[in-house]
Amino acid sequence: MRGEDLENRGGGTGEVKSRANNGSYSHSSSSYMIDDSETRWTSWLVPVFVVANVAMFLVSMYFNNCPKHNPGNCVARFLGRFSFEPLKLNPLFGPSSSTLERLGALEWTKVVQKHQGWRLVTCIWLHAGVIHLVANMLSLVFIGIRLEQQFGFVRIGVIYLLSGFGGSVLSSLFIRNNISVGASGALFGLLGAMLSELITNWTIYTNKGAAMITLLVIIVINLGLGILPHVNNYAHIGGFLTGFLLGFVLLPRPQFGWLDQRNLPAGIPVKTKYKAYQYVLWFISIVLLIVGFIVALVMLFRGENGNDHCPWCHYVTCVPTSRWNCDKN
Repeated sequence: MRGEDLENRGGGTGEVKSRANNGSYSHSSSSYMIDDSETRWTSWLVPVFVVANVAMFLVSMYFNNCPKHNPGNCVARFLGRFSFEPLKLNPLFGPSSSTLERLGALEWTKVVQKHQGWRLVTCIWLHAGVIHLVANMLSLVFIGIRLEQQFGFVRIGVIYLLSGFGGSVLSSLFIRNNISVGASGALFGLLGAMLSELITNWTIYTNKGAAMITLLVIIVINLGLGILPHVNNYAHIGGFLTGFLLGFVLLPRPQFGWLDQRNLPAGIPVKTKYKAYQYVLWFISIVLLIVGFIVALVMLFRGENGNDHCPWCHYVTCVPTSRWNCDKN
């Protein structure tokens, strides 16, 4: 594929950087004490996100129309205009990189020089192929439904969308030669939010140590896979950091028993809704989010290259070995 790294944003060589999830996002949640009045939400937004991503993939395959520009070489030709590009161009069973670019893939030149900032959002809904799509949607279902049931569609929707945007911004600051598509930045944002939720609500969990270790192992493995070629770890890291900070802002739980205090007689001291450290984490996270987005967006639209400010940062998305070269990444 000319420039499609699954969930990676990259591409001058014509490789699409997929924000790919090569690892598993699932994690076993720790048990915690729940007030009887705590709401249990019905998950509907995450399924809608899944349907929207699948629909966008079908749209991209429809517009790609492989038989028209590559007759005789398409994969699964019985699918007609929905058949896949030759595997030597796209091994993920999907459209061409030019089709993805036309439909809104992230590409630095178009975002900065042609003022198409909307690509920072549209790229989140595109996928480089069936393999890329299935991996991301399974991860979204496993992570997102549990979070939406616990915290509601508004908070989880905000975390998902802003994390995807954060991943796109960081990718654009560091990757200029490839295009990038995929929802991995948003998915890593949900992982980051899970971690900060565990930290900010630490006192109400019972087996918190095991939950923390499990979650950290999953995060490290998934970020570690991002150093492979054609995987955009900048999207992963940007999404993770955004979701991590948003978790402190949107996912703190009230102190256990706080709601029961409404029935106490007047004059009896009552607990504050949240602990002092939760307020501190909330304030620090808000400041970091605002400052981080402002600085990153100003740098991006001024055309600054993040690699000039961090010469070693390219190693976080690709580590050269005897088996592959990162120059084309």
